[in-house]
Amino acid sequence: MLHPKKVGVLPVDGNRDEVKRTNEIKMAIPLLDNVSELANKDITADALLTQRKIATYLVEERQAHYHFSVKGNQPTLFSDVARYFADRQAPDFVEHTPAKRGHGRMETRSIWVTSELNDYLDFPHVGQAFAIERDVIHQKTGKRSQELAYGITSRTKDAADAARLLTVNRGHWAIENCCHYVLDWNYDEDRSRIRTGHGPENVTRLRRFAISVIKSRTAARTASVAQKMRELHTNTRLVFDYLRMTANSSSVLGTRHPRGPANDPPAPGSRS
Repeated sequence: MLHPKKVGVLPVDGNRDEVKRTNEIKMAIPLLDNVSELANKDITADALLTQRKIATYLVEERQAHYHFSVKGNQPTLFSDVARYFADRQAPDFVEHTPAKRGHGRMETRSIWVTSELNDYLDFPHVGQAFAIERDVIHQKTGKRSQELAYGITSRTKDAADAARLLTVNRGHWAIENCCHYVLDWNYDEDRSRIRTGHGPENVTRLRRFAISVIKSRTAARTASVAQKMRELHTNTRLVFDYLRMTANSSSVLGTRHPRGPANDPPAPGSRS
């Protein structure tokens, strides 16, 4: 079961000076209110935000389209979609990613799409339901993994065919993997016990800062964030180099500052 975390603050009704902390679900619409142009855009979200109120807001108030994941936090919806695709036949579209483009992973993504559930599902403005199967083979180890995911969209089959739905889904997970997955994988953020005051927001900012510093360094682009974090954990000097806190940090990172009194290498026997 997915549990929303406290991630932001909203004004208390009738008192703009007083705020209350709230979770991702209640923050979604206020955040989208600040986006001026949403008409005819695809708004993707993970299963936590697969909510009837958000779907209605997007379609009726903003003339946008939703592309939501379906999981166990909506048990009836999940059961209905999963039951329909249980005896799926040939996929409506298949996409392959060779190992060279998939970071050593050969991926095959297959999608099945239907509009037969539109009037049956207890969810507003359903245009299509879909199932996506991801088959991954790791080139080095030969290990194979499969995962099956379900979703719904307000776009009808005339507005979005199977290939487009798969593209939208891939775009969503590209963002998810780049941002949220890296945080959770390296910091186990979803199980963090920091929950009071502004602690969760401040710690997340620090974690994002650390990851952005690692990703921004040329030397780090040849290694994963996790690998580079392990290396930094055992090398305090390298941490200072990454933060440009030493005179000769540039030499470690593969660039050089112009020579000058402040940038000259330390004399033999001295400490930097």
